[in-house]
Amino acid sequence: MGSLTTIIFFLFVIYAQNGAQGEIPKNIMHHIKVANKNGPYIGVVIPNLFELNPLLQSPSFSASKFIIDFSGRRFRFGTIADKKVILVMTGLGMVNAATTTQLLLNLFEVEGVVHYGIAGNADPSLHIGDVAIPQYWAHLGLLNWQRFGHGPEDELALEAAGDYSREYGNLRFADYTANVTEADNLLNRIWYQAEEIFPIDGVPEERQHAFWVPVDPHYFAVAKKLQTLELEKCVNATTCLETTPKVTTVLRGASASIYVDNAAYRSFLFDTFKLSPVEMESAGVALVCHQQRVPHITIRALSDLAGGGSAEFNEADTFLPVAATNSVLVLVEFIKQLSLSKASF
Repeated sequence: MGSLTTIIFFLFVIYAQNGAQGEIPKNIMHHIKVANKNGPYIGVVIPNLFELNPLLQSPSFSASKFIIDFSGRRFRFGTIADKKVILVMTGLGMVNAATTTQLLLNLFEVEGVVHYGIAGNADPSLHIGDVAIPQYWAHLGLLNWQRFGHGPEDELALEAAGDYSREYGNLRFADYTANVTEADNLLNRIWYQAEEIFPIDGVPEERQHAFWVPVDPHYFAVAKKLQTLELEKCVNATTCLETTPKVTTVLRGASASIYVDNAAYRSFLFDTFKLSPVEMESAGVALVCHQQRVPHITIRALSDLAGGGSAEFNEADTFLPVAATNSVLVLVEFIKQLSLSKASF
């Protein structure tokens, strides 16, 4: 063969073996089909390794040797409380969380999704180490940033077309100006917006909107049974929390691809939206599951009071291991109770 013909031949072989860019290679597709013959599964979606590792090390998780690596994600198979599960780590932020969840649901036979991890806390009634399970999630990173000189009575750009709304609340930057007599700010204010969603049972390209996304009502009812679960309090023999952590169901949590470590913003979030956990992934998981009509719930252990100011020093680096461990304890018990509730039907 000539050199050009040889190159074309080898490119053809590679293409035939692996498919076009973006397609699922044949060998991966085979493994997916094998996996789905053994389904359905509970999809367990985890943000990062420090939250995944306690589950991998837990005696409650029985790992299978069957693993599928695809599109930069590793799908691990196994059981929790005799319930078949797929574990997948998303990575940081809303885009990673939503992309990974969509992959999970597209590739595998999943009956429901449980998302767990750690979170900051906006709720003054809760403490580091507590595990909060919200009934509703919102994405607070979709914003309309209003031009300087306009106020709450002024219509937002494109609001008349239904693109934006003044329904959900706003933050006026001038309200947080310190040591300045003139109460004004060129940043003006931001308005929080609902997501455009396209449910699988809707009309394609006909948008709907969702701001507060509910978790599955049956899953939430099961979560209410976990409030007497005993949680970890100590990092080691000398470093312990001042309060004994508890599991609690709460009204609302919120996500944005922002790490909140600011007391003023934390107070604003609680006063405006009555939030408990604030973090960076859960709304992405919730929005995808909501659009795909797949039952879902999120379990978040509180690792810090966002912005600090408590007697517990608000040191996420110190108490992150306790929070991560507690999130896994609640995840395992939730799946046990979920299995028991379905067995009783």
